[in-house]
Amino acid sequence: MPTDKDLLNKGIKFLVYALPLFFIGPPVIYNAFQNQQNNWHYVVLAVGITMCFGAVYFAFRGLATIVRSMKDE
Repeated sequence: MPTDKDLLNKGIKFLVYALPLFFIGPPVIYNAFQNQQNNWHYVVLAVGITMCFGAVYFAFRGLATIVRSMKDE
């Protein structure tokens, strides 16, 4: 069962994109809830939620690409 190296590298890149978002997104959301008196509260909250959804998206795409690279097609 040969592995497509280019597709595998593409999947790993997606996982590398997801890794910092997994660590940055939750503190941004926490910061938004701690600073509710600030006018930028909703903007910071939206950015944090977008980062978390982006992390899940990139992780899913990365894992799906890695699995696709290991299958014979």
